[in-house]
Amino acid sequence: MNRRAKVIITDFATEPLDCERRILGDLADIISLNAVHESELAGRIEDADAVMMYHCLTVGPVTINSLEHCRLIVRCGVGFDNVDHVTARRLGIPVANVPDYGTEDVADTALGMALSLSRGTHFLNSRLRRSCGPWTYQQAQPVMRLRGRTLGIIGIGRIGTATALRAKAFGMNVAFYDPYVPDGYDKALGVRRADTLTALLGESHVVTAHCPLTPETRHLLNRDTIAQMPRGSFLINTSRGGVVDVLAVLEALSTGHLGGAGIDVLETEPPPDVHPLLQAWRDPGHPAHDRLILNPHAAFYSEEGLMDMRIKGSENCRRALLGELLRNVINEAGPVREFRDKVR
Repeated sequence: MNRRAKVIITDFATEPLDCERRILGDLADIISLNAVHESELAGRIEDADAVMMYHCLTVGPVTINSLEHCRLIVRCGVGFDNVDHVTARRLGIPVANVPDYGTEDVADTALGMALSLSRGTHFLNSRLRRSCGPWTYQQAQPVMRLRGRTLGIIGIGRIGTATALRAKAFGMNVAFYDPYVPDGYDKALGVRRADTLTALLGESHVVTAHCPLTPETRHLLNRDTIAQMPRGSFLINTSRGGVVDVLAVLEALSTGHLGGAGIDVLETEPPPDVHPLLQAWRDPGHPAHDRLILNPHAAFYSEEGLMDMRIKGSENCRRALLGELLRNVINEAGPVREFRDKVR
């Protein structure tokens, strides 16, 4: 008698698992562990035929080495820095992601933050709410027209591309830095390519990051690189918290070098209440109070996007169980070092 397959969902998605069972129920039992730490997986995941994981925990070598006959690990999201895909590859376990579920949502959020900051909307709303200053646009001076201003994009993958197209609709001059894409992206999108990060930062009224977190990109935006941006410019991060040194952002907001910042992701989530960025953001007397938009890792979110993650992750598990060609495998050739937009 054949053993019935088992698909384990490590975190985030909990009952009812209607869409997962609709896609996989004829082939496998679907079990959600609702874990918040890798240690909670021990003794519960070893016999999984496929694993679906989200962003609430990290799956490292101990867990991966314990998998007895796993045919696929799906990171139901774009970023895969929280799964040891190198160990999985060595053991012959494919790791796949869902790279397109939140493309529009993250791009919308990035541009929304950029517009709110650069137009002074957030600044004025924040000050007027607490009756700070006169009822006049002059509080936000100077605000520059967006048409013709440069939006600098770090990473021109799916989300970076979607952001570029949105910014072009506003008449912005769009440039990007991405050393890992071949020539021709600039021509296909009608945008400009910067040969170096320094060149991109130096000309950008708004800089938005859409790259993965790798050793290469950790704190890519730091005190030195932020200093290369024009005074009064704006910084947006909807990629990974570790891409931006937020203490350097706080310093730049304090000195006025940055006119504002939109931060959707932090290195530790949720951050401790004593985090300097939170303390400054909550302090009406601090320059960051009116010039910082802080969100709780929400750029990826829409109801449609959540459903896309679950459906596309489940569909790839079905392919694995049936022995069909897998989609979006990220560890076919060993360690992955891409600069494309692997976010959420």
